[in-house]
Amino acid sequence: MSDLKKYVSKRKQLDEEFSENYETGYQAFKIGALLKQAREASGLTQEEIAKRMHTKKSAISRIENHAEDIRLSTLEKAAVALGRKLEVSIS
Repeated sequence: MSDLKKYVSKRKQLDEEFSENYETGYQAFKIGALLKQAREASGLTQEEIAKRMHTKKSAISRIENHAEDIRLSTLEKAAVALGRKLEVSIS
């Protein structure tokens, strides 16, 4: 187990609020990271994807780094701008 995983596991045990909010925060981070990864794989800059989405580069940066409150319509626009398909699942 990595040091980070050990830290998170121990912190979850000691801090109830951290434990309750960890998964939500992680999922938001994961969405932003996936969007950044897809953008980079497409060979696009933040500025280029912003133009395709009719928004500003700062908005793309905010999405990639803090996607905790991203709208589904924004995710769809990003997918279209990347030439990808958005898939949503509930598990």
